[in-house]
Amino acid sequence: MTVRDIERELARLREASTEPGAPPRLRTSVMTHIAWVPERWVEAATGALAGLAERHPSRTILLFPRPDDRPDRLEGEVDFRCFVRGGEQREVCTEVVSLGLCGSRASAPASVVTPLLVSDLPVFLRWRGPLPFDATELDQLVGVADRLVVDSREWTEAGAGLGRLPELFERIAVSDIAWARTEPWRAGVAALWPDVAGASVLRVAGPEAEALLLRAWLGARLGREIALEHEPAGETELVAVDGREVGPEQLLPKTPSDLLSDQLEVFGRDPVYEEAVRSFSSRTT
Repeated sequence: MTVRDIERELARLREASTEPGAPPRLRTSVMTHIAWVPERWVEAATGALAGLAERHPSRTILLFPRPDDRPDRLEGEVDFRCFVRGGEQREVCTEVVSLGLCGSRASAPASVVTPLLVSDLPVFLRWRGPLPFDATELDQLVGVADRLVVDSREWTEAGAGLGRLPELFERIAVSDIAWARTEPWRAGVAALWPDVAGASVLRVAGPEAEALLLRAWLGARLGREIALEHEPAGETELVAVDGREVGPEQLLPKTPSDLLSDQLEVFGRDPVYEEAVRSFSSRTT
């Protein structure tokens, strides 16, 4: 398959989905959403994306790198879906392009993605798994996107990854789903003010990335190093400052689709997050 084949198929599907005698359906994208999905993350990524169509009608480009597959080729599948959103009379259509990047095609994703971007709309890049900071694939896709969405909980060495993340801040705005998960806990800690001003030890039972981010945030806010006592857990279950447990504000469960959807509605930078992450560059975690 070629990129031109993909564009032709999208046009054909739009035409085929139109009622006889009706004008052609128009694309109603609000963004181009690119997802880099290594094999390990396919199931999780497709599950999260399944719940996004109505909330974020977009051209979604799923990139499945398969560098060990031969010969070098591009495998593609195109889907065009239309539906009526709740409370609206007009029909909304979304496009999903799934691409297998085989062999050397996996190292040149920008050459495939760039012709498929929807003109004059923002481009979000969701990168599943650890960021390969020195890889050409990341460099290329960061070069075509406006915002990078990661989840540092997916990183095997969260501290090391967060330490290098500021390298990207000058090139692209960054959202971290792990940071979003800490929001109610940060609000709970902030509610302790002014008692929290003298904090010295933060205890967290939860994923490593979220514990590190909470420590970095509190230290950056107070302007000094905070000791961390971390107990591994699948979700953040406990946060305590100097032995005083924090009750999170409005801890509502969110699905992976909800968490990603929230990040696709953010367009500006988060200076508080960037300040917290920059502190990793000068800290041994």
